Amino acid sequence: MAHREIIAIGGSAGSITVIRQICRALPADLQASVLIAVHVGAGNQNLLAGILDSGGPLPASTAVDGEPLQKSRIYVAPADHHLLVDAQVVRLGRGPRENMARPAIDPLFRSVGISAGPKAIGVLLSGMLNDGASGLADLKRCGGVTVVQSPFDAVESEMPQAALLAGDIDYRAPAHDLAGLLSRLVGEEPGPTLTPPDSIALEVAIAMGRPSDSSTIAEIAYPVPLNCPGCGGTLSQISRSPLRFRCQVGHGYTAEALAHQQEGSIDEAFRIALRVIVERAVLMEKMAHDALQAGRTAAVTTFQDRAQEYRRSAAVLMDAALKG
Repeated sequence: MAHREIIAIGGSAGSITVIRQICRALPADLQASVLIAVHVGAGNQNLLAGILDSGGPLPASTAVDGEPLQKSRIYVAPADHHLLVDAQVVRLGRGPRENMARPAIDPLFRSVGISAGPKAIGVLLSGMLNDGASGLADLKRCGGVTVVQSPFDAVESEMPQAALLAGDIDYRAPAHDLAGLLSRLVGEEPGPTLTPPDSIALEVAIAMGRPSDSSTIAEIAYPVPLNCPGCGGTLSQISRSPLRFRCQVGHGYTAEALAHQQEGSIDEAFRIALRVIVERAVLMEKMAHDALQAGRTAAVTTFQDRAQEYRRSAAVLMDAALKG
């Protein structure tokens, strides 16, 4: 009997403990490959694979580009690379960041969905914002099975909750039940094969590093009056749900991730504007003092008036910043 062959697990803040718990409890003869993508910085030392290798029955390693997938084995995304699957081969992509992350979870889920279809299982764990939600929805479009950690059980509930809102999730379970659920799902006969949308394959290619331009993005999205926080280019809205955006060079954002980035940009703009206005006020005050010393009475009044205007503008900006 056929069975499911690939488990893709994605997580962020609060997920490492859960991943260790799952990997400790999976059987040594698991008839599936396990791929794991966790948000890590570019300078990360790739320690997770060693922790999992010594802490459970399945051998674990940091993924290597081009290695064939093997059953009963764990592959962990290395820092600063998207972890992808092409048929039965591990691929590492240096495509643009998605949701400010590389490795990102969405590309892993999409590639596993394209490669394994109904033989794929996607699992989304604890994390902030909503990376993984759209990828999990795409994995399901390819015929795969979707699982999320119960939001109330997660250290950070935003990612599991976003997945539940973005698509029809097949299973949700607390951390201590996930290994048993995954073992059971691997042993089940997969559902029917579906034809995945071409747009999913294109996004996998972008994550792999395929050069992207406006004509490429036009195949899956349409321009909107928003700018990419990463490069300043024009964003386009992805044509399929949930709400997402990509720029011409391929940077990808969910609506929530984009809003989070814009909040930081707004705060920075406030700080720069406030600094410039206060500096102008100080300059006008010094110029008024200099004019007073030189006996230029009319100029003193002019410079003082301008300094007061800048001080009032600074107060307005500060009040707006404090009110959010």
